[in-house]
Amino acid sequence: MKIAHRFKHSFAAVAMTSMAALCVNNTQAQTAAPAAPAAATAPVAKPKLEMQWLGQAGFRIMTPGGKLIVVDPWITGGPKAPANYKADLASVGKIDLLLVSHAHQDHLGDATELAKINQTKLYGPADMVTPLTLLGALPPELGHRFNKTGAVKPLPGIKVTAVQAEHSSLLVLPNATTNKPESHAAGEAIGFIIELENGYKIWHMGDTGLFGDMKFIAEHYKPDLVLIPIGGNFTMGPEDAAYALKTWIKPKAVVPMHYNSNPMTPGTLAEFNAAMKGSNIKIIPMTEGQTLVF
Repeated sequence: MKIAHRFKHSFAAVAMTSMAALCVNNTQAQTAAPAAPAAATAPVAKPKLEMQWLGQAGFRIMTPGGKLIVVDPWITGGPKAPANYKADLASVGKIDLLLVSHAHQDHLGDATELAKINQTKLYGPADMVTPLTLLGALPPELGHRFNKTGAVKPLPGIKVTAVQAEHSSLLVLPNATTNKPESHAAGEAIGFIIELENGYKIWHMGDTGLFGDMKFIAEHYKPDLVLIPIGGNFTMGPEDAAYALKTWIKPKAVVPMHYNSNPMTPGTLAEFNAAMKGSNIKIIPMTEGQTLVF
């Protein structure tokens, strides 16, 4: 099911202005040459962003330019991931950009398998990607290492900047000889500022607790939409997430994430809504598997 939400973002205004100009041009062309082909007056589709929640911190994002971005895909092991994706990872679609914020299993999830299925690079913290490739979990040519404040332009019109997250990172893989699970250091967790073709910016915070530079990140990168963890225990709970949003970040809109999938992340949407009372920040609740169209 798709649920449309309309936001007054600057890129929407630009799109409407461009469409209005196109309509004027078409009208002029018809006046000068009545025999112009019908294609000259064909409607122009408005740019849109489609975002599906895969559960926990996982999102499937279709950009206005038609590129598919997948972030933190915990699918086959994710209790709330869409059933069709769990049954067939390829049904997620042809992924153009794969982002992983850190090595914990509920974020790394199926990312290495999706990278191999799609022959697309996995972008993530440098010290996570390195052991993935050295230990044989990911072909070296399918890994891209970057670190905090490092920016990449992996696709035309798309820019991703790694930003701070206050969290840990640990990689668990089976030993090649004994097949028993072994833990490996995996660097530091990060978040992402994802800038789309039309300039719209999404801050996927990854897993994080409170830190004062949230204010700096918000002021410097100016995200339009923030995807924020509220589950508690491993990350901010509802009250801390609300404090960060109301005091430091102040975005136009926020989607709460990283709750409702694990009994060890007990924060609830109701608690978050209560903590956000009095704020004019638009809260966009999602259910797992739901797609929103912006």
